[in-house]
Amino acid sequence: MGAASSRAVKSGAVAAVVAGGVYRALRARPRPHWQRTNHVGRTVDLYAGPAAVLGTAAGAAVLPLPARTRCAAALAVLAAGGCGAYDDLAGADDPRRGFRAHLGALRDGEVTSGAVKLLGIGAAGLAAGALLKERPVDRVLAAVVIAGTAHLVNLTDVRPAAAAATVLALGAPGLPSGLAAAPVGAVAALAADDLGERTMLGDTGAHALGAGLGVAIVAGRGRAGLAAHAAGLVAAAVYGDRIGRRIARTPADR
Repeated sequence: MGAASSRAVKSGAVAAVVAGGVYRALRARPRPHWQRTNHVGRTVDLYAGPAAVLGTAAGAAVLPLPARTRCAAALAVLAAGGCGAYDDLAGADDPRRGFRAHLGALRDGEVTSGAVKLLGIGAAGLAAGALLKERPVDRVLAAVVIAGTAHLVNLTDVRPAAAAATVLALGAPGLPSGLAAAPVGAVAALAADDLGERTMLGDTGAHALGAGLGVAIVAGRGRAGLAAHAAGLVAAAVYGDRIGRRIARTPADR
């Protein structure tokens, strides 16, 4: 096993152990406001979310990378998870979906939890991009990739383990570089309970995992690669916004 592969295995293992431990600790002391009804009417908890946040952050922290890279990963993951948690708790009863709905409310003077999440993750992506890249245009592209990947993973969190499968599929090609191992390891420890409809990642976990993958993408790409990823993510966000507005106009299924 090469040095890079060994580092990735260590990062993934630490992420899995921390995520699994946090998840079990939270389940031992259940709280009603961290419970939801899923698409088939079953009661599930949201504990996989904070477990994924802390597992991903821990997995990235043990990698022997430059301090700026590790700080960028921690910042992006923790901020995305925190903003997601705020939306999970404060916006639980808000039927509005999509960028336009929340930005429209902000224009009218209402600060929704979705707007806080959107602006907060965007700002965190920009700050992480500033740590990872030197030129202004690269920093902006990095912010789009980090925030866009967080949003993309969240868009897939509509059925049990769908977001987890997305993280595994997106992260697998980047495992040799090390950074992608953290979100992959964290979600791998939680996937069985997610698939078994005992828990769900929610906005907390989905955004944190996506942000972690976004940092891994940014760290391993030059400007052309960043631009290509950013364009694809913007297209996905626009399409997802349309779908979100359609969902908001139909009865909720969970």
